Amino acid sequence: MTDADVNLPRVVAEVRAAFERYERALVANDVAVLDELFWRSPHTLRYGTTENLYGYDAIAAFRAARPSAGLEREVLRTQITTFGNDTAVANIEFRRLGDARLGRQSQAWLRFPEGWRVVAAHVSWMA
Repeated sequence: MTDADVNLPRVVAEVRAAFERYERALVANDVAVLDELFWRSPHTLRYGTTENLYGYDAIAAFRAARPSAGLEREVLRTQITTFGNDTAVANIEFRRLGDARLGRQSQAWLRFPEGWRVVAAHVSWMA
């Protein structure tokens, strides 16, 4: 990997589109799209603000049971970095409406034959 392989414009655009689709699905609680965008593997993980989820099945069960109210948020900063054609990380800073705390979300994305999928995610709040 060389510097020339980092942030290839075409790959950044693809990941940004997948990430924006995820964000729209998240605030709309479109569980079908959220489930689609996570890698269907026992190796997938998601660390949330109150839960540690190991494997696609645990993540899907969490999403199905999660309340659908209060999911709106303002994205304050987005940083997407791609490495070659098939690997990316997407990070955001956000605020939930009515909450002064700063939230952070990190996602590792990989390209699979069916498209870009989140293989690991982490959400946390700053004090």
